[in-house]
Amino acid sequence: MTDLDEDIRTRLKRDDAGLVAAIIQQWDTGEVLMLGWMDDEALARTLTTGRVTFFSRSRQEYWRKGDTSGHIQYVHSVEIDCDGDALLVRVNQIGAACHTGAPTCFAAGGSLGAVSASDSDLGRVER
Repeated sequence: MTDLDEDIRTRLKRDDAGLVAAIIQQWDTGEVLMLGWMDDEALARTLTTGRVTFFSRSRQEYWRKGDTSGHIQYVHSVEIDCDGDALLVRVNQIGAACHTGAPTCFAAGGSLGAVSASDSDLGRVER
């Protein structure tokens, strides 16, 4: 049984595996670093230890970011979104965030080549 606060536990909307998405963001720059998954126990550990803990879907075990790589994520804050189905974890990232060694998992994944909206499109209202 986890030590996760009952109010937090009831607000979370988990997937069929009991997990919630955790968006990891550098606290001072706002850069999105990665996406991980947490269950109640991983979230409780994250909230109480000051280090980010995830639940590995592939290995079916907990892992604390940086224990093997040295690329530690120190918790700055944790927020829940309005629907309760995602967490925003602001961290102080030490070293690379991605297991590939890239600074972010999105830098490692790369662009999909989306077309950018022009300035005039940004002012247009869809009707």
